Amino acid sequence: MALKARVLYDFHSENQGEISITENELVTLFSEEELEGWLEGENSRGEAGLFPASYVEIIRDHITTNTNNNGCSSPKTKALSPTQSQRGLGASSGGSSFNTSQGSDEDWDDDWDDSSPATGAPQGLGSTPPLYPVTTSLPGRRGSAQQYQQQAKSSATVGRNLNRFSTFVKSGGEAFLLGEASAFVKDGDRICVVMGKHGPEWQEDPYPFTCTIDDPTKQTKFKGMKSYMSYGLTPTHTNVQVNRRYKHFDWLYARLVERFPVISVPHLPEKQATGRFEEDFISKRRKGLIWWMNHMTSHPVLARCDVFQHFLTCGADEKAWKQGKRKAERDELVGANFFLTISTPAVPLDLQEVESKIEGFKTFTKRMDENTVVVNTTINEFARKQIAGFKKEYQKVGQSFKLLAQAFELDQQAYSVGLNKAIAYTGEAYEAIGEYFAEQPRHDLDPISDLLDLYRGHLSNFPDIIHVQKGALTKVKDCSKQESELHERCNIISCATLAEIQHFHRTRVRDFRSQMQHHLRQQIGFFQKITAKLEDALQRYDDDH
Repeated sequence: MALKARVLYDFHSENQGEISITENELVTLFSEEELEGWLEGENSRGEAGLFPASYVEIIRDHITTNTNNNGCSSPKTKALSPTQSQRGLGASSGGSSFNTSQGSDEDWDDDWDDSSPATGAPQGLGSTPPLYPVTTSLPGRRGSAQQYQQQAKSSATVGRNLNRFSTFVKSGGEAFLLGEASAFVKDGDRICVVMGKHGPEWQEDPYPFTCTIDDPTKQTKFKGMKSYMSYGLTPTHTNVQVNRRYKHFDWLYARLVERFPVISVPHLPEKQATGRFEEDFISKRRKGLIWWMNHMTSHPVLARCDVFQHFLTCGADEKAWKQGKRKAERDELVGANFFLTISTPAVPLDLQEVESKIEGFKTFTKRMDENTVVVNTTINEFARKQIAGFKKEYQKVGQSFKLLAQAFELDQQAYSVGLNKAIAYTGEAYEAIGEYFAEQPRHDLDPISDLLDLYRGHLSNFPDIIHVQKGALTKVKDCSKQESELHERCNIISCATLAEIQHFHRTRVRDFRSQMQHHLRQQIGFFQKITAKLEDALQRYDDDH
């Protein structure tokens, strides 16, 4: 019998050998073996090719559940939720580290790099235990030997996911839920979730700050053999400028994604292999980095993260940078241990209500993602018309008026001179308006497109975040008679997920309100500029020459 899979998310093929699949479609798998995250199969239209393994769920009618010794059923095999190449999550249950770096325009060299090999990936499940005291799986409690034995016993009675590559497993969510996470959590590392008016939310940063990014400068090294762009960053809480290259942003991004499995770390602007020093690319990258930095500094958790603070405040001291870099790369509060840092409200959440909110948000993000594509396509097409079409048409009208004025000049009558000049000026006005249209998109349409790109990155992060929460919820449902600590740990994951969703909505409302206001102000100013030009031309016909 052919192996079938149900599609969880839409995928549109972009390269030869790939096939498009749609949500809820049944596809036939040629093999269950993954090829670097891809499966080969046939869609319902008879097209054969590759598609992401994380976008489908294999249907296993013969092993829908796995019953353990105490009669508690573990959930069905889960597939990974979609993840872009930019987002990888945490340490796996085997202690291995998944490379989350987006790569870099330049290879890491001796500039702020540690030449010695890393001593190991961040401590995850199955890695070497810490050499100092550990906490229990629940923040704020000191564990006894009996408690550890109880945790080990409880983890043995709760079934594990059959798919060891699912996001729930790789993020450390499963290990935490089963009570297998252990690390020493300092007070400064604790992350508080509070109950707000609209549900759980991250506790506000008592010392908010912003960070400016200056125009980059081109730098060289190795006697001019290698060039790179350096960005000047000035955070308001220090007012001291530090210089960073894109590869430093890239390194920071990788560390943050690894550290925070249920927080949407904004994606960095895209890279390109050629033209890195062209003015248009440099300007676009800087705008993207400004948006990225604004989202980082406004996030209550990310903004006060020690690795981010090190990135913003460590100056030219190479030794200090390397020490901070090593510390971040050996951080053990990643994966399952991240959840140990979270403190939640005293009253636990209602799991049915949590599930309802998560499903509602899943529907919202899908619809938002679809419509951001529509808006982006529409405004890009409109911008293209303004830059090329509108400019050309207005200039054609202007040139026709100027030709008419030249024809009128053949009449040597003195009373015709004023009219001739007015018509010629009208032609010049139309040519100028054509230039206005060509320049305008970078003031009002391009910023919207930049914002939509940033939010499409956020939207691509949330399927993984939701998958972690749903994985925890599924285990609690399937093992509802287990001890209360399983529910408490699920509550921690749920609180963190809902807090991140709440932050996303608040930031979204702030950003889109501000950007639409900016857009309309620019449009008003644009048409006022056109009106003023036309009124000036009109005045020429009233002059007495």
